[in-house]
Amino acid sequence: MEIVRVETRDGSIQYGYEVGNQVFRLEGDLYGKFSQGGELLDPVRRLAPIVPTAIYAIGLNYRAHAAEMKVELPEYPVVFMKSTTSVLDPECPILLPRHLHSDQVDYECELAVVIGKTCKNVRAAEALDYVLGYTCANDVSARDWQKSHGGGQWVKGKSFDTFCPLGPILVTADRIPNPQILPIRTILNTEIRQESFTGDMIFSVAELIAFLSGSTTLLPGTVILTGTPPGVGVAADPQRFLKPGDEVAIEISGIGMLRNPVVAEA
Repeated sequence: MEIVRVETRDGSIQYGYEVGNQVFRLEGDLYGKFSQGGELLDPVRRLAPIVPTAIYAIGLNYRAHAAEMKVELPEYPVVFMKSTTSVLDPECPILLPRHLHSDQVDYECELAVVIGKTCKNVRAAEALDYVLGYTCANDVSARDWQKSHGGGQWVKGKSFDTFCPLGPILVTADRIPNPQILPIRTILNTEIRQESFTGDMIFSVAELIAFLSGSTTLLPGTVILTGTPPGVGVAADPQRFLKPGDEVAIEISGIGMLRNPVVAEA
């Protein structure tokens, strides 16, 4: 099922599902039993398809990306977190920070995994049973705040407002039985900047869920960003960071395309 979250003409926010160009209300509980069959909705705006309870993210999880960054393959997943307030809706602008200034804001296409039920200490062999679905993500990163101004950790440079675009839809796990075969790419304006497939991950989706749930409870609504492939702006020669007037599109086969323009923070 293709699940969406929309604002309707009467101002309410609803979960729905798409049939062609129409959106119908999703019946039931997103983290319990839900089904098709609801009334036809009148959406005026598409929102991020999930309101995360937490956002875990993985660094250096594609072999070719680790190579372009000239670092060894990690022994364990490199984990950091993004603020839930960094979530951004499709088509809404990524804001380049100006109060805490950054001129090194980068794009990172990522497969996002949404946990559908509480899990702790799950084995990799069972981990995909806990997945509600998948969506596109852009792990927007202020490289200067990530590397130089963040006190030795990445959270600040990864958590500015608008730094976690999600969408455009949430594809339920039954539609993607193998998340390790998906083509993924970033298109900056009209140029393909990143292009790979999820099989290049060092740690698979199942292994990431098993690792993150170790001695740690993952609640329904937890979003896991699974790492980015090569082609990021900081590794380019010359480097290519986002600037006002750009448009970033994240595309994952079987899920769709997440588009966001780029503007400077007021």
